Amino acid sequence: LPAAVLLKDTKLMDVKLGQLPSWLAMRDFTPGGIAGAFRRGYERYYNKYINVKKGGLGGISMVLAGYVVLSYIWSYSHI
Repeated sequence: LPAAVLLKDTKLMDVKLGQLPSWLAMRDFTPGGIAGAFRRGYERYYNKYINVKKGGLGGISMVLAGYVVLSYIWSYSHI
């Protein structure tokens, strides 16, 4: 059972393919859990690329690139 506790705290990149179903079963798929995951992802992105002492164009260019890709998908949905 201690391995299951360690598996729950394991990052997705560190999960082996055979452990993936049990790792996914331990995730919180409630609306609050999904919102918390988005919030944590946003905070990681913000602190890594936006909230820095010596900023650059990396963070903002990623947001703009994401917007371009989404608008392309929405405009050309027939493809």
